[in-house]
Amino acid sequence: MKKPELLAPAGDLEKLKVAIAYGADAVYLAGKNYGLRAKATNFNEAELLEGLYYAHSHGAKVYVTLNILAHNEDLENLPEYVRWLGAVGVDAVIVSDPGVVSIVKEEAPDLDIHLSTQASVTNYRAAQFWQDQGVSRIVLARELSLKEIKEIKEKVDVQIETFVHGAMCMAYSGRCLISNFLTGRDANRGDCAQPCRWKYYLVEEKRPNEFYPIEEDYRGSYILSSKDLRTIEFLHELVEAGIDSFKIEGRMKSVNYVATVVNTYRQVLDEIFHKGKDYQFDPKWLEELAKSSHRHFTSGFYKEKAGGDAQTYESSHYIRDVDFVALVLEVFEDGRTAIIEQRNNFNLEQSFDILMPGGVIKEGKILKMWDMDGNEIDKAPHPQQRIKAVFDTDIKELAIIRREK
Repeated sequence: MKKPELLAPAGDLEKLKVAIAYGADAVYLAGKNYGLRAKATNFNEAELLEGLYYAHSHGAKVYVTLNILAHNEDLENLPEYVRWLGAVGVDAVIVSDPGVVSIVKEEAPDLDIHLSTQASVTNYRAAQFWQDQGVSRIVLARELSLKEIKEIKEKVDVQIETFVHGAMCMAYSGRCLISNFLTGRDANRGDCAQPCRWKYYLVEEKRPNEFYPIEEDYRGSYILSSKDLRTIEFLHELVEAGIDSFKIEGRMKSVNYVATVVNTYRQVLDEIFHKGKDYQFDPKWLEELAKSSHRHFTSGFYKEKAGGDAQTYESSHYIRDVDFVALVLEVFEDGRTAIIEQRNNFNLEQSFDILMPGGVIKEGKILKMWDMDGNEIDKAPHPQQRIKAVFDTDIKELAIIRREK
């Protein structure tokens, strides 16, 4: 079996570095335009160059999203941007629009083209068509079963990428107009307001002021809100299907999410290939994934067609059983003194769960800490406050400091 690529989201430069530190083989990101996550921080040209250098120096690849469904005005500056992406050494672009595919082929013919899930490839003839157009990888529609994916892989000699973890869109391949209709924000051009996560009530047509709660929830119903995808329990089956790249969703998610999810899938993938036929799933991996914010989970369409149990009716809110307390930015020569950045209030009396690059998890405490003016402090109440801290254990740069709620 060929070990699949583990592909992680990079909503900004910090998340890019964290994803790679915790085991991603490649990251996907967007510039300031043309991607489907306009509300993410994203990358200006200087940040993209820095991220590209960091990734390549650590043996990782960078894919840039150009996957909006482009209107005429979107094409005006695109050729110049594509030429620049090709010139600086981006490893591939992710595209959904045939017109954008043609621009990439004209302006940067050596740049690999990955076809976005937005293109809704659901069969092997469509996969063959896109390969004939010069596409080197296809991100299949999420609505495919494992059996269908295997058949496409067997009949078409093209790289296949599928999602393995993260939020799912209730619309077919993510192509939704509800946001446009309710808010004027175009989901297919990167500006989705996520109305599928809103709470809805039933109203009788002739009595618009009378609300009728839908039975599932007396407070309203989240009938459009999907559960999150999780495949880690049967990841070995995806490996056996010959899928080339496993994609984690979440460019809008936190650094803790990126580190925790990437690290866990990295461990499982490595274990599958290390143990071979002796591989067995360890429930500890589910416990670790639960330490990142998530909704209830579903296996998506891999096992069977997603039905009512793939939706969440009670709430669209995330489950957060663990607080992300701080990120380690820099470690001094003694290995225990570090500059950290606060992400949740904490104080000296607390014990922490520390996730380190490489997958080591240890318990630890901060013995002393100072603000950046050199004043000794015993608590950190200010958002993203930078602190010099001495730990009771060795620490690593980009370690995630967590605590149970």
